[in-house]
Amino acid sequence: MDRRAFLGSLGVAALTPHLTHLSVRRLKRVGIQLYALRDDARRDLERTIADIAAIGYKDVELLGSMNNFGMPPARLRAVLDTNGLRAPSTHVSGNALNELDRNLDDAKTLGHEYVIVASLPITGPRTIEDYQRWADRLNDAGRRAREREVWIGFHNHANDFTAVGGVAPYDVLVERTDPSIVRMQLDTGNLAMAGLDPHTYMGRFGSRYWTFHIKDVPRPGATSDVELGTGVLDFKRLLASIDDIDDKHLFVEQETYPGTPLESMRRDFKFISELEF
Repeated sequence: MDRRAFLGSLGVAALTPHLTHLSVRRLKRVGIQLYALRDDARRDLERTIADIAAIGYKDVELLGSMNNFGMPPARLRAVLDTNGLRAPSTHVSGNALNELDRNLDDAKTLGHEYVIVASLPITGPRTIEDYQRWADRLNDAGRRAREREVWIGFHNHANDFTAVGGVAPYDVLVERTDPSIVRMQLDTGNLAMAGLDPHTYMGRFGSRYWTFHIKDVPRPGATSDVELGTGVLDFKRLLASIDDIDDKHLFVEQETYPGTPLESMRRDFKFISELEF
């Protein structure tokens, strides 16, 4: 090899690690849905929040739907602040929209950017008209919430995708809601439990998703979840597909466990926080 070629090869070798470093990304913040530690939180919410912070989570999605286990908003905010945690989001039931002003007051106290409707109180067989009606309610709530700088969102469950007349009710709701006032939360595990691929929905509605539940399943169509990285979902591909990921919120959630919930939450955090995409 002549001198020029040798020096050229050194230049490539010097640049390659730098380029490789630039191409590797990891999540800057990892959040947790408090439902993952619901039994611990029911026993001692303050201790559970301290445990969450000790693991390394930075954000907590709270459970307005469970009244945050009876802890008043101002007290809960103080506990979060003491542990260096944010609560950018909370889950509520659809019935919470009947008391939207109170929920928005609590959101401001707790620092929520999002109030996510996580369940629709529909009785009997679900219809397309049900989802059209709820889309309209979400739009109305979204307009009111934006006046107070909060977003209304919607969180999917597996039964939202059960086809009615060949149409997925979830699709109707997403298409009928106004993206300028309503944002979607994608639960990867719940979607997979419906036998669907999260990447398909990212391709269809990716710009609508601003918050995510990171949940794994043992197989498509399963009825329970597993620890992250032990199931079938490709989180490396998923994270790479999320535009402006640092401006969005990702919450680990697991509902069934091989051991204690806290042990699973530690392993889940290690997997997703170290994942390069």
